[in-house]
Amino acid sequence: MYEQNFTAPGRRVLISGASIAGPSLALWLSRYGYEVTVVEKAPALRGGGFAVDFRGHVHRTVLERMGIWDEVNRCQTHMGEQTFVDETGAEQMRLDPSFMSGDVEIFRGDLSRILYERTRDRVEYVFGDSITSLTETADEVHVTFERSAPRTFDLVVGADGLHSNVRRLAFGDESQFVHHLGYYVAGFDVPNHLGLDRTARWFNAPGRGVCLNNYGRDPRTAGVLMVFEADQPLDHDRHDLAAQKRLLAERYAGLGWEVPQILRALEQTDALYLDAIAQVRMDRFAKGRVVLLGDAGYGATMGGMGTGLAVVCAYVLAGELATHPDHKAAFAAYEARIRRFAEGCQRTAGGAGPMLAPSTAARIRRRNRTYKLLNAPLLAGYLDRLTVKSATAIELKAYPLPTPLAAAHTH
Repeated sequence: MYEQNFTAPGRRVLISGASIAGPSLALWLSRYGYEVTVVEKAPALRGGGFAVDFRGHVHRTVLERMGIWDEVNRCQTHMGEQTFVDETGAEQMRLDPSFMSGDVEIFRGDLSRILYERTRDRVEYVFGDSITSLTETADEVHVTFERSAPRTFDLVVGADGLHSNVRRLAFGDESQFVHHLGYYVAGFDVPNHLGLDRTARWFNAPGRGVCLNNYGRDPRTAGVLMVFEADQPLDHDRHDLAAQKRLLAERYAGLGWEVPQILRALEQTDALYLDAIAQVRMDRFAKGRVVLLGDAGYGATMGGMGTGLAVVCAYVLAGELATHPDHKAAFAAYEARIRRFAEGCQRTAGGAGPMLAPSTAARIRRRNRTYKLLNAPLLAGYLDRLTVKSATAIELKAYPLPTPLAAAHTH
């Protein structure tokens, strides 16, 4: 990074989404002197969530330039091996921690908190609200909200996830862009009756996988992750908890291992995540004064290193805005620089469903044999290199750091 004065194209920026991509961009733009507002539908910062990981020198370099690498390291999960078992609990094969957890793994909620704390003094956060309309003129975007009064911004960024509201308003219905990959994923918490400690157990039946894990945060609680095959998108209400529970109970009925106990615990939970494993595919990431970042523009539900991808692309988007005279040129440069990188991560994500829930007993056995071989000493590190290759397939540009805010980079 080097210091240089610059002219920012459009200083008033509205970002939709306060998870990871949005606050990452807000961190950079606020350092570049932009007036940044982040609107988030949730009533407060979201805690918890799945663990997310970072891999390779590109992810680390961006986190270091953001000034959060050390804190991310302090909050990492230290997750251990993941073991795949049969219905009796007998071990079939193991995965090294680095394959599933990367170089450093952290809970999404912890990372979101770190980013919020680093930006809240320079960025306006509006919780419990969402955008209802975007009306673009030659010079600005008029925005209406569910609760707040209408406002005007120079640029609008959709960093609001796979089911992006900004993408829907600016580009059209998500059915045009969100492509089902043939699997669903569900997650919820249960009592840790196996006494797991920073380890996980996976069990498979044809087309279905279920995992019990504990990341060391609470020894009494285990997380459940279910991955199952579904050729067509399921017709279910994402906001109907009872219907989602029935769907999962039907899919996993009659299975062995710990599944009956997991399904009994499912009946009691009031916090359940269920969604398709899908990818967002778009011909362009920007339209006029609106641009998409992270999952909203090129996301994958799991396996595509989406958090690292979002953090890197936020760095690129902010840097291109800081080094171009207008938003059109900046958006074009942003897309040109990240498209192949994003598509490579998506290709990696395409194998998540088949790997975690092979469709037949024969494929389960083949998966186990393959990963046993790849974990052998002679091939040590091969699995890691496969994922790191996608995570590092971009050359980071040393964007200018504005002189008045240079000190902020080291805090």
